[in-house]
Amino acid sequence: MELKVSHLSKSFGTLKVFTEINLSFQSGCIYCLMSPSGSGKTTFFRILLGLEQADSGSITGLHGIRTSAVFQENRLCESFTPVDNILMVIPGHSSRSRKQAREELLRLLPEEALSRPVSTLSGGMKRRVAIVRALSVPSDMVLMDEPFTGLDENTKLTVIRYIKEKTRDKLVIISTHQEEDVALLHGTLIKL
Repeated sequence: MELKVSHLSKSFGTLKVFTEINLSFQSGCIYCLMSPSGSGKTTFFRILLGLEQADSGSITGLHGIRTSAVFQENRLCESFTPVDNILMVIPGHSSRSRKQAREELLRLLPEEALSRPVSTLSGGMKRRVAIVRALSVPSDMVLMDEPFTGLDENTKLTVIRYIKEKTRDKLVIISTHQEEDVALLHGTLIKL
């Protein structure tokens, strides 16, 4: 799969977020968007997700692809357990799905956290639930907006290994402020 962004521009009133972006993305690769805060990374993701319209330009290759996302805010159901948050996105889930959700979550969370409401988890734990949920959805493209927020260095390394394993054949675009993340992900750096 190839995604091609041509002459994409977006403004909010008189504020130009980005102008004339031209990019190309391929499946099986991880791309890392890096730029200062407020330079349009989240807006770019919102356009890719169809939540925002560009002022001009085009994106080809989006039609018919399945996309999952990790937003800046975790967007979890706070009264649900981590397992139930995962099951929400699995079509026609069964007891087998519950077992699989638990196994995936246990790769990134301690077992005692799986039966508690998400509202009782730390910010870093919530982030990991959001990542597992996004990677549990059948998808061709995964967008992650600052997925490592709230993670200590060791946890971040574990999460990066997990992301790389679960997205091997997918198109992955991750926004980050850390140049070291690009190296750890073996990603391609893109500056907006």
